[in-house]
Amino acid sequence: MTERILDLSEKPARLKVRYGQLVIRRDGAPDATVPLVNLAVLIAANAQVSYTNAVLSGLAAAGGVFITCDEKHHPVGMLIPLVGHFVQTERFARQAGASLPTRKRLWQQIVRSKIRAQARLLRKLYGKDYGVATLQHRVKSGDPQNAEAQAARRYWPVLFADKNFRRDFDAEDQNRYLNYGYAVLRAVVARAVCAAGLHPSLGLHHHNRYNAFCLADDLLEPLRPIADEAAVQIADKHGSTAPLNRTVKGELLEFVIQRYIFEGESRTLFDIVSRMASSLAAVFNGERKDLVIPEI
Repeated sequence: MTERILDLSEKPARLKVRYGQLVIRRDGAPDATVPLVNLAVLIAANAQVSYTNAVLSGLAAAGGVFITCDEKHHPVGMLIPLVGHFVQTERFARQAGASLPTRKRLWQQIVRSKIRAQARLLRKLYGKDYGVATLQHRVKSGDPQNAEAQAARRYWPVLFADKNFRRDFDAEDQNRYLNYGYAVLRAVVARAVCAAGLHPSLGLHHHNRYNAFCLADDLLEPLRPIADEAAVQIADKHGSTAPLNRTVKGELLEFVIQRYIFEGESRTLFDIVSRMASSLAAVFNGERKDLVIPEI
């Protein structure tokens, strides 16, 4: 399995499967083919992309994730594999049986890591973290004082050099870049969660009854600054209202597919996220106490 992300947004296309290959058919062009096992994420952003059930089932069987988008090219749905590990049922049971103190301790670790990542990004962009880093010390088990939100109130106005900036899914500004980047990262995390034999709905902290990806959203938190940095650079280069076209999406995806230094080695984000999900499974199995969270 490789880590290829395919975004179909520029032109209408008809998708089918033939001999384990995804076949992309466009009018006036020869068919293009991609082995299903080479796809990590397939994004259908153009409203005139059609596909068969064999495409969805074949992609899921190969361990890939399918994302569908609305008319604004905002990701609105995701399909992930149901079977990801040979002892999946046993891991589901241990995950569901994790104690509240364990889940709260893990959430504390995640929030501290997220705040540190936000502070690192501000220092990288502006030379100082504007007091964000100090908030990590306020994060207690379960984050009862909501230090995560306190950090966000300091972080967002500085990140885009706009004191009026607010995180708003429907806003026609940098939020569109963040939405797209987060959706791709979420797919990468959800894929790793399933591959580790964990259920994406059983979260540590997130628990919305309508959210099928609570655990993926938990593990996504420390990785969000990756998409944040991409959004800042794109806003600086193209402006905050540039269309979410092929060029902009390509630049956003560069931050997902590039390599990062983790534990002294150059690794893909897919590898790093896989190790994080596997470490969580080890915590549920009683084999370790803490998560492996990237400080990249």
